[in-house]
Amino acid sequence: MDVFPAKNGVCLHGAGIVTAGGVSREPLSIRAGRVTTSTGSAACRIVLRDHLIFPGLINAHDHLHVNAVPPLRQDTPFPDSYAWIAAFQSHLEAPDVVAALRVPKPLRLRHGALKNLLAGTTCVAHHDPWHPALDAPDFPVALLRDYGWSYALGWPGYGPPVPQSFVGTPADWPWLIHLAEGTDATAQSELARLDALGCLARNTVLVHGVGLREQDIDRVIAAGAAVVWCPASNLALLGRTLDPRRLHAAGRLALGSDSRLSGARDLLEELRGVIDRCGLTPRQLLGLVTADAARVLRMHWCGHLANGAHADLVIVADQGGDEAHSLVGLDRSRIRAVMREGLPRIADPDFAEWFEAAGVDAVPVVLDGRPKLLAKALADPALMALEPGLEAAGPGSERASKPALEEACC
Repeated sequence: MDVFPAKNGVCLHGAGIVTAGGVSREPLSIRAGRVTTSTGSAACRIVLRDHLIFPGLINAHDHLHVNAVPPLRQDTPFPDSYAWIAAFQSHLEAPDVVAALRVPKPLRLRHGALKNLLAGTTCVAHHDPWHPALDAPDFPVALLRDYGWSYALGWPGYGPPVPQSFVGTPADWPWLIHLAEGTDATAQSELARLDALGCLARNTVLVHGVGLREQDIDRVIAAGAAVVWCPASNLALLGRTLDPRRLHAAGRLALGSDSRLSGARDLLEELRGVIDRCGLTPRQLLGLVTADAARVLRMHWCGHLANGAHADLVIVADQGGDEAHSLVGLDRSRIRAVMREGLPRIADPDFAEWFEAAGVDAVPVVLDGRPKLLAKALADPALMALEPGLEAAGPGSERASKPALEEACC
């Protein structure tokens, strides 16, 4: 079989192309890491009947470097995040926490990115100081780069000072801050305090917002600001989360998983935790991790599969019925393939020929008990050792029937 190299492009045929806006059955053409409508010269043709293709997911809130740090065990919810932070200080002395934090930070950052990629998340907003390791050309996920941030109103010793950071952030960049992360009076007062500082505007992105009351949500919507909803983290720490419906209806909501230190294992688990329970449909939830997140974070090159979008994709089997439901609520091991910048990064073994055509060396691994192929660049043993459920597999891992790759023009 003659297969053209990936630099000449790839054309995906036969699958449903699913976005928050609907479903298309047109072939999806990819060249130079971007979605394109140009046919150009011959390309590798992959037939994916009975499959669905989604944009790579966007995690609007994570702390990448602490995903392997053991969480704090607690008996009752905290009134706010500041109480949790205070309680966590003694937890830092626990032997397993000390050992986790002894792992070099560049490796921990890379692990947080790999955690996201394995679950179909190809872009992440990392809410912490920038680190040179994030600039590595082979970093597993794309990152929000053009933004400003502060950590929280009540913890001024970490991160840029609130007023200075807000003023110094261009108006067309998002400005992120943890806010109203609690159920007490302290949390409920924070939006008014932020507004009094002149830091509530169209580019303000509030993370958590559990303490926002109805009048506060009115204020957020009127200002054109937005909220990143992290329900698993909120329920674990605070025993409560916000009602997402009004913010979603106004187009001012995105979804984040937070880190495993307090939140869900990954963005797919976050979605599974709220599906059928939050008043939003699977299609609306899909929007929160694709088009809505891209709009809130002003990342117009991702979250969709229109011409010029980065070719970051998630491929799953078509389960029938509502197409969005085939991904929303799925476990990560059931994803058929994840592509970053037009190249396969992790996939089921029957995609081996695609890796070969793309010039991507892959190694067999096992993810949550299921065989996979993982790009060799991501298969560093020290990195894999940080991720529960991911392990190397023998070279004789069984391959199922493969998708058809043919020489063709799109």
